[in-house]
Amino acid sequence: MRHFAFALVFLLSGTAQAETLKLLTEEYPPYNFSENGAVKGASVEQAELMMKALDTEYALEILPWARALSLTENQPWTCVFTTGHDDERDKRFKWVEPLLADRMVMVRKAESGVNPANVEEAKRFTIGTQREDFSANFLKKHNFPKIDLAPDIETTEKKLLSGRIDLMMTSEKTFETMRDQGQPLESALVLEGKLYGFACNLALPDELIAKMQTQLDALIADGIQDRIYAKYGLRPSK
Repeated sequence: MRHFAFALVFLLSGTAQAETLKLLTEEYPPYNFSENGAVKGASVEQAELMMKALDTEYALEILPWARALSLTENQPWTCVFTTGHDDERDKRFKWVEPLLADRMVMVRKAESGVNPANVEEAKRFTIGTQREDFSANFLKKHNFPKIDLAPDIETTEKKLLSGRIDLMMTSEKTFETMRDQGQPLESALVLEGKLYGFACNLALPDELIAKMQTQLDALIADGIQDRIYAKYGLRPSK
């Protein structure tokens, strides 16, 4: 894990607003990641295009996921992305989505022989994911007895490849990116689909939420979202 946080503040023209909208994210390539002092990724590009169309001031900051989620829930004028939308989180935030529509998948190290046929069989294995990740909620909800929680996806992946855990949970698109980059990983069990988007503090004005949603809808309708996916080697959601 890279132990740092940084903010990039973008001032948009013509704003008279006193509040700065804080957009928090994590190291989770190819959606959000730091590279040479900049925040990049398929979701980051969508966020930047949306914000540039709005008459407001915003800051983009990269943090450990659990901290980003906690800050968003407790600080007004804050959103976190790319956030899986599930029942446990639904009423805790206001939502702008989808930055991504995808399925969850349990991933194994190639040729490991770990091959659960269903969720019940998967409970025999140690499953890795990140603290406060929506997949951790899934595992707890379904009473998985052996859950290994890490601060970030890089740590979870290293544990899987070193044999410290049997399976890891992630989105199908993330798994495909890891595999295409040469990581010796295989899909072991495909699970339910999820929407991912911005989870925003409940105090964020509905008017701003609506404007953000309008801009995201336009990116999707114009095919820009899919072109951004292609840039990062991701298949379209449809």
